[in-house]
Amino acid sequence: MKKYLILFFLMNAYHLLNAQQSPDNISGTYFLQGVMETASVLELKPDSSFDFFYSYGAVDRYGTGKWSMHDNEIILNSRKRPAIDFKMIESKITSDSVVAIQIIEKNKMLLSYVQCVISTSSGEYEISTNSDGVATFPRQSLTKISLLFRLCPDRYSTFNITNTNNNFFQFGFEPWIAEIFFDHLKLISQHKSLTGSHPLLKGENFKYSKE
Repeated sequence: MKKYLILFFLMNAYHLLNAQQSPDNISGTYFLQGVMETASVLELKPDSSFDFFYSYGAVDRYGTGKWSMHDNEIILNSRKRPAIDFKMIESKITSDSVVAIQIIEKNKMLLSYVQCVISTSSGEYEISTNSDGVATFPRQSLTKISLLFRLCPDRYSTFNITNTNNNFFQFGFEPWIAEIFFDHLKLISQHKSLTGSHPLLKGENFKYSKE
């Protein structure tokens, strides 16, 4: 009789643990804890989709995708990230004595946040756009232009210049420039919280608490 009671309690504990870790119980809204001046929220939906939100300083960022569960491990994946975050609108030769890079954007507040790097036969040169979205360099032949949006400084977008005599280049932001992409980001679920990494912050021990 005693053996049957022990077996009964073990089976109950097993089923209770599985119920606590089921997708229905894991779904919910989780808030990043302990990071000053940063707001970050992960919503795990019952249909296995998720929304992610991040706010720091002057820019808000977002991400969406699918989540899956393996034991107590939550894995986040989103669509594949496009190759570059800017688009070249125009490239031409002008009579000006400078190389000009111009950023076009309806939100004028963003125009001064683009880092521009030109690659030439004599080396690389770097400058930020001004409040009009323009960066100028002494006129010279270019082989590459690399652009970085400093409010979302994940990576540079690089363009090879086929006509090295061109000295005016116009670019615009791609609509996904502020989007966050996930590639098998793993979080451990335990006691109404998730622990693990963050897609934009360095470290592996961040904690997200369930609302």
